[in-house]
Formats: sequence, structure tokens, C-alpha cells
Amino acid sequence: MYRGKRISVVIPCHNEEDGIAAVMAQMPPIIDEVVVVDNNSTDRTAEVATAAGAVVVKETRKGYGYAHKAGYAAAKGDIIVTMDGDGTYPPDSVPLLLYVMLEEKVDFMTARRWYSKSGDVKSPIRLLGNAILSGAMMTLYFKFIIDSQSGMWMFKKDILPELDLTSNGMALSEEIKIEAFTHPGIRCLEMPIYYGARIGESKLNIWRDGFYNLFFLVKKRFMLRKKNPRLRVVEPIRPAAEIGQPAEPPVERRAVN
Repeated sequence: MYRGKRISVVIPCHNEEDGIAAVMAQMPPIIDEVVVVDNNSTDRTAEVATAAGAVVVKETRKGYGYAHKAGYAAAKGDIIVTMDGDGTYPPDSVPLLLYVMLEEKVDFMTARRWYSKSGDVKSPIRLLGNAILSGAMMTLYFKFIIDSQSGMWMFKKDILPELDLTSNGMALSEEIKIEAFTHPGIRCLEMPIYYGARIGESKLNIWRDGFYNLFFLVKKRFMLRKKNPRLRVVEPIRPAAEIGQPAEPPVERRAVN
């Protein structure tokens, strides 16, 4: 619990028995529940996560997006925090991110990987790929997001119905940021964090996932243009003298993308 808000952490996992043990051991006490989504693991991921106190949800449809959506559905918190099960996103950064989120009245916050405390350096091909994808997102959506592929973000659960999440794979990472940052009623922020050393093998296929994510950015841009503009119900501001009297009906305002 943090400032009266129940905090849930959602961690999608595929064969992360070593990583999830390390991640669970670092979880700060303000976390109310950890939901580990076992996405067709063939190792002891579910067993290790359960022993460490996590709620384990099975998602047999293989895919990063499928796993995230299953975790969101199972999470009971007011705020959902996501991270991977391989130790790259430090759980000890959660309290600071939550502090900034609530102080700044932010609805959605994404964590930008800054640099590693251990001195580890990402491979040049990963750095280049992330730069290309983040640059493409800025060009297509006019939103300044430095790390579009980050796997750590947090959001107030009540905004989830406002997000049209269509990807069931790795592209969900960029899609959820696009949906939040382009929504006129959602306040967003990107914050830098340190990142940790990876435990175990990477599940990312650099070339396949990289090219697909680039294709998805373009496809999503056309999807946003074609779909109906979002309608938001805005309650009219009422003078203090009218409090207690019947309210005027809410006004629908059409937002233009």
C-alpha cells in the first residue's frame, strides 16, 4: 500500500526460474501483490514464483501481449506496475516512480532505461534498434519518448478501459505507450531508471521482433486515424453554492486525434 493506493506488480515470464527468484527477493514492502504470468514455461518458473509469495496466473497463448493482458485482468491493485522476470528492471526503483507519479498527478508513467550501475553495456545492435524504433515513434506520433521499448511502466488501473490494446506480442510494449500518450485525457510522463544485469537468456529475437515492431508502429498510426475519435464525459464545474442541488447532465466533448 502506498498513500492509500493498492499496488500490484505484473511480471510476464517464460522460463525465468532463476530471474524471478532474484526479482521477488528485491520487491519493496509497499507492493501489495505480485502477479506472475506463466506464459508456457517448461522450467520451474511457476513453482519458484509461488514459493516466493507471488500469485501465479497461467496463460497458455504464447505472447508478450497475451501475458500482460492476463496479468492486468488478474491484478487487484489501484496502480499496476510492470517489469520483466529477468532482473533487468530493478524493483527498488518502484517507490521513487510512485512518489513522482502521485505528486505530479500522472496517470501513466514509463521508465526509460538510463545506464547500468554494474557498468554493463548493451550491444550496439540493440542500442541502434531501440533508437530506430523510438525515433519512428516520435516521427509518427509526435510524442517525445526516448525508450519506446522499455518493459517497465505503471498506470492507474481505471484508465485501462481507455486503452485499445490490440497487440498480443512484443509490440504491446510500444502500443500501450502510444495509446496512453496520444489520449487527450491521460496525463503521461517518462522517467529515467538504472537497469540491472540480465539473468538467464534473452527471449527477444532482435531481427524478427525489431522489424515487426517497426511495421506495427506504421500500422497503428493508420489505425488511430481510422477509428472514431474518443468521446470523454466531462462533468461541468459547479459553484460551491450549488453543491447539494441536482447536477446538470454531463457534457460530451469530442476529442480530435
